[in-house]
Amino acid sequence: MNITKLYRRRLIPAECLLLKDDVIVAQNEEYIVTRWKTIRPKPGFSHGCSCYFLKEGIKVSKIFREDGSLVYWYCDIVDYEFNEAESSITVTDLLADVIVYPNGHMEVVDLDELAEALEREYITKEQMTKCLRNLNYLLSMIYRDKFDRFQARLDIAD
Repeated sequence: MNITKLYRRRLIPAECLLLKDDVIVAQNEEYIVTRWKTIRPKPGFSHGCSCYFLKEGIKVSKIFREDGSLVYWYCDIVDYEFNEAESSITVTDLLADVIVYPNGHMEVVDLDELAEALEREYITKEQMTKCLRNLNYLLSMIYRDKFDRFQARLDIAD
């Protein structure tokens, strides 16, 4: 597998963007690591790096301020769709997210959007099931102090 293009698909709001400015730093059959700058200016952070864990259905991003200081790790529950002919991957954000702060505080966010997506049939039953299982896996890793397994992959992109 040699991915050359990354797409990000969002369900709410519905959009699919080519992440043309993201730089792929490393990739293999288990993960893809990228470095990026924000697509749209955001208060509080300007750039980061992400690791797409292909088997776990999780994307972990390390988010930085303009001065290079760490804001937090943002974890998306995602689904992947590969296109061999285009050497691309489309990453669908399944809406449930976990934020892990440097002090260890953690928040689970956007479950209301996940419920809305199910009600409006933007997400399939299979995607919802995958989302909940992958969210449970991520939370269990955090609760068992094994989040460093995800964090370590981002060291090559800092």
